[in-house]
Amino acid sequence: MLNIFLSYVFLGLSLAAPVGPVNAAQIDRGMKGGFFHAWLFGLGAVTADVLYMALIYFGVAQFLTAPFLKTFLWLFGFFVLTYTGIESLVKAKEVSLMRGAGEKGSYRKSFLSGLVISLSNPLSIMFWLGIYGSILAKTVEAYESYQLLICSSGILIGLFLWDLAMSFLAGTFRTFLSPRMIQGTTWLAGISLIVFGCYFGYQGILELLQAGR
Repeated sequence: MLNIFLSYVFLGLSLAAPVGPVNAAQIDRGMKGGFFHAWLFGLGAVTADVLYMALIYFGVAQFLTAPFLKTFLWLFGFFVLTYTGIESLVKAKEVSLMRGAGEKGSYRKSFLSGLVISLSNPLSIMFWLGIYGSILAKTVEAYESYQLLICSSGILIGLFLWDLAMSFLAGTFRTFLSPRMIQGTTWLAGISLIVFGCYFGYQGILELLQAGR
């Protein structure tokens, strides 16, 4: 059982690793405020993942794939990511000048930002439906219900470990990078968020066009 548990921990790490809007925003947050802001941002994103896993577990996640709700989430995600990306670009120079001071925003704001960005990401819904849904179906067939909880816990531990690693890297890089490099990294994160936001907006428009047919 230990080997199975560790395999699910590794699965959680693998699920969190691909580059996406959450990772880009977490790096941006780490460059602005350091380790704790990045960690709390990631914790907010993991909280959203836990919520989606719970919805799938109780069989209500299918409602999230309704056309109207998907369109709303795509467009809301476009607004959130584009706004965050533009804000990052505008404040890039300011961030590079206050490297030793840390961001003035509250820890609560960092947590809520991660939660909102992850919740407004329709890709997260489809991702967890496809991955966790299939894991759920397979595990129910092969194991007892308590073992399902152990496997789910392994995935969550993997997500938390990735959050910790990303926060440590962002906080460490912020300490050692020159102001110009910090500004460049912040610009890159901001542009990435805007690109993801535009993709979300494009998908939202496609959903609207399909609904109008």
